[in-house]
Parts: sequence; structure tokens; C-alpha cells
Amino acid sequence: MTQGKRVFDIALALLLSAVLLIPGLVIAGLVLALSGRPVLHRSERMRGIDDPFMLWKFRSMRPDPGDGGVTGGDKTDRITPIGRVLRRTRLDELPQLWNVLRGDISFVGPRPPLRRYTEMFPDLYARVLRSRPGITGLATLRFHQREERLLDACATAAETEEVYCRRCVPRKAALDLIYARNRSLCFDLALIAETVTRIRPR
Repeated sequence: MTQGKRVFDIALALLLSAVLLIPGLVIAGLVLALSGRPVLHRSERMRGIDDPFMLWKFRSMRPDPGDGGVTGGDKTDRITPIGRVLRRTRLDELPQLWNVLRGDISFVGPRPPLRRYTEMFPDLYARVLRSRPGITGLATLRFHQREERLLDACATAAETEEVYCRRCVPRKAALDLIYARNRSLCFDLALIAETVTRIRPR
């Protein structure tokens, strides 16, 4: 990550933290009132092949100690009513401003993968994670809806895993590598602007 990109991340994260403090507290209160504890969900993610960190979100699903892998149709019944709203609007990701301030992630970059996928595809993710992971990015914007449709059709955890590994990982990685070859502050700003235009309740 360049120094300019890091300075931009810190400045934007501090601005958004101030602007979104009250809405964030309201969301936390709603999650607590409607879904109980814990309000926040943390998940181990990777910013490098051997470099894990904890990614924070507002909890949108009922806890399951045995949970693993990405979310597919097999987990739909665990998503809480308020969780569906938070996921549609991406408000569940507000706590990731803390991850940006810590330097775990950037605003723009590949989505940070679970450890299991970096272990399954080490060579691929060694290339992808040369870019600092981000909250949004080219793959998120271009493939997220397609990924959701593919995974929502999966009825079991095994099917979700197979579809994700075979049909999602390679496509997302290809887009992440396109971003890496063309990244610039202007490109980041364009991707952030496009992300904001897509955050709307349905």
C-alpha cells in the first residue's frame, strides 16, 4: 500500500466514523434489542498468506459455533430479520472502519478471504493479496450479485463450498488482479462512488 493510499484511508475512516457514530450506535441498539448478544461478529480473515486478522461486522446471523465457509442457501434460515436489512444495505460492515484505521484493510481492494481458502489456493491468493484487502473493490462490484445468486441456490454446506471454490474464487481473483494492474487513487474513488450509489434499501 502506498503512503498516499494509507493517508486517504485514515482521513476517510476518521470522517466517516464521526459522521456515522450516531447511526452506528442506533444499529447496535437495534441488533441488541431484536437479536440479543453479541452485537458484533468477528471473523478471522487473511491480509496475506500467513497474516491473519479479525474482521468486525454487526452480527446478522444466529451464532453457530461450528460455522465455517461462505454463506450460501444452506445458511439462509440463520440470517436474522434485521440482519437481512443490514446485509442489503451493507450497514453490517460499518465496524470495519476500525479495521481500516488499524491498517488491516483499505477502503478498496480484494475482499479478505477466510484462512481455509488461502490454504486451498495459496498460489492464487499470494498474487491477489499483494493488494491490501478492502471493504469494496472491483470484484465486489462486478461479481457480488452473481455470487449471491450462485450461492443462494445451494442447499447444503458441501454444495456451497463446491460452487464457491469452482465458480466464484477464480472469477473474483481474476477481477482482483485486474484491479491490481490498474489501481490508482482515481480508480479507487470511482469504485467508492459506485459502491455508495448501490447502497440503497430494497
